[in-house]
Amino acid sequence: MTKLTIDDLIAELDEARHIAKENGNPTAMISATMSKAKICGLDSGIDDSNTNSIGAIKVSVQTIDARKH
Repeated sequence: MTKLTIDDLIAELDEARHIAKENGNPTAMISATMSKAKICGLDSGIDDSNTNSIGAIKVSVQTIDARKH
């Protein structure tokens, strides 16, 4: 028996959503999408987009032409 991973579950839910879409079943599509959100921890309703990411940074690189020195 192989160990089930999150990637395996997401793949199964993607397949289920695809089948639901082909069969014109929006309720099943939403259910698959929400299940994926739960697995990924995105179903809390809390916007924590700023807590786990780094804001924009500016990088300056000064170059010196060695031929002029």
